[in-house]
Amino acid sequence: MQNRWLRGLLTIVFVVLVVSLLMEFFNAPTQPVQQAPYSTLIQAIHRRQVSRATVEPSSYNVAWVSTSGQSYITVYAPGETNTLSNELNASGANVTITKPAGSGIWLTVLGDILPLAIVVALLFFFMRQSQGGNRMMSFGRSQARLIADNQPRVTFKDVAGVEEEKQELEEVVDFLRNPKRYLEMGARIPKGILLYGPPGTGKTLLARAVAGEAGVPFFSESGSGFVEMFVGVGASRVRDLFDQAKKNAPCIVFIDELDAVGRMRGAGYGGGNDEREQTLNQLLVEMDGFGVNEGIILMAATNRPDVLDPALLRPGRFDRQIVVHPPDLAGREQILRVHTQNKPLADDVDLAVIAKRTPGFTGADLANLANEAAILAARQRQRRIAMAHFIEATERVMAGPQKKSRVITDFEKRVVAFHESGHTLVGMLVPHGDPIHKVTIIPRGMAMGYTLPVPEEDRYRITREQFLDKVAMSLGGRAAEQIVFGEISTGASDDLEKSTKMVRQMIMEYGMSDELGPLTYGRRQEAVFLGRDLMRARDYSDEVASKIDRAIRHIVMEQYDRAKSLLLQHRQTLNRLALALIEKETLESDELRAIVYGSSIHA
Repeated sequence: MQNRWLRGLLTIVFVVLVVSLLMEFFNAPTQPVQQAPYSTLIQAIHRRQVSRATVEPSSYNVAWVSTSGQSYITVYAPGETNTLSNELNASGANVTITKPAGSGIWLTVLGDILPLAIVVALLFFFMRQSQGGNRMMSFGRSQARLIADNQPRVTFKDVAGVEEEKQELEEVVDFLRNPKRYLEMGARIPKGILLYGPPGTGKTLLARAVAGEAGVPFFSESGSGFVEMFVGVGASRVRDLFDQAKKNAPCIVFIDELDAVGRMRGAGYGGGNDEREQTLNQLLVEMDGFGVNEGIILMAATNRPDVLDPALLRPGRFDRQIVVHPPDLAGREQILRVHTQNKPLADDVDLAVIAKRTPGFTGADLANLANEAAILAARQRQRRIAMAHFIEATERVMAGPQKKSRVITDFEKRVVAFHESGHTLVGMLVPHGDPIHKVTIIPRGMAMGYTLPVPEEDRYRITREQFLDKVAMSLGGRAAEQIVFGEISTGASDDLEKSTKMVRQMIMEYGMSDELGPLTYGRRQEAVFLGRDLMRARDYSDEVASKIDRAIRHIVMEQYDRAKSLLLQHRQTLNRLALALIEKETLESDELRAIVYGSSIHA
């Protein structure tokens, strides 16, 4: 709307300018006019040589024509208009006195104003561009989106796999519905609720479900929406957000990615007066300052609770902190039911089996899995989504799409087959190995082949023996290459990295080394679920570091020799497994058990 108004205003200004220039052009004299001194005009008047004259009082000019037909223009002194007009009349000339002309005045005014108008218009345009469009007039206003009653709402029925988290939030819903019951008991609902956990676990969805269940307005804003390049804008937007919330109370204010504005003060390069810290200060005041914000519940979500300012996390601000974990087996099945309720499923689809094959998947991962399965079915012109589509979608999400068109030599195919057979056989022989669900030598993503172990149940703790069996299985591929071909290749680089990382965690984080004892070495500087060690403070000596290196090498080499020993003891089984893999390219769990236990399979 404002864009159309601005274009219309600029069009009017342009038209006025063009019309004024055209009028000035057409009003210009068509004949050449000579300048004549005032004394020449007086002499011509006395000699009665002026046939007609036009007096212009606004410019103090006289345009006159002599009796010979020659045109002249003469400038006279201010205040002489009446005297000059009387003398011309007395000489018998035809005299005309004009009114002040408007075109020249308007053109003069336009010439003075137009440059300033152009500068203002350019400033207006660039400010709009730098602030994202139509927000110049609301520069300090909150950009939070309001989800009102007439818009589709999310309820707890739309959120699955987080039953305990929903129970924590049910009393918030009950308070918003029946605040009188709590106030009579002298109870105070938490002012702030912080949801934190790995990405994709449904933190934002939970906050929307709380607003949907309570039937109250829901203000949603990102933490980065408060931070601008100009100091004071973020604080102004925080004030405006809470002013809007007070007008719509009771309501919920939700700030996503809180760490963008709530980072610990004094920990960056901005000093004490930068925009982000002033915005955080204003947020702290609004949450628990002198003002009373009754009926306003602030909910926030973040993946980085470790970097938030302690003043933000104290009781009275974020009173309740809820960890949203990835779903367990039952939760994954519930999430799959939610995301497939509007999809046509074939009769062979078993969501419980899919849930068992996707350990560690978050709600967002499972939603993506269901969508990928639907895309695969539509690509194949199928009317229903079959179990095969879900299996393929699972592997696409985990490892990438298949690359059947990749051409490899027979020797490379044989190397990959023995490599993956080594992983599979060691994984099936160690006592604590996870069941091998599938092994293939069809390239997928960055891998030339892969072995897919699937745990029978969700694990929340891992023993030392389970760690060692995982390391042995990771090294089984390299061991098989060395046994069969007498040399090693670059195909085991990822296996070596994973095995070394697991052993390092065993020693430095879990105290599973006999030599170094039950101690941890190095302090991690970020949350565990992020899976990254961006900063690790070294709190041990060089001598201990040397012992750590020796312990890591000892365990890795010990498990490598263990994997070689197992493969040498079952060399015939390794050969059968590799030959079957070369022939069929993909082996499922039933076929693998038949080969390992000595039976034959049908092609």
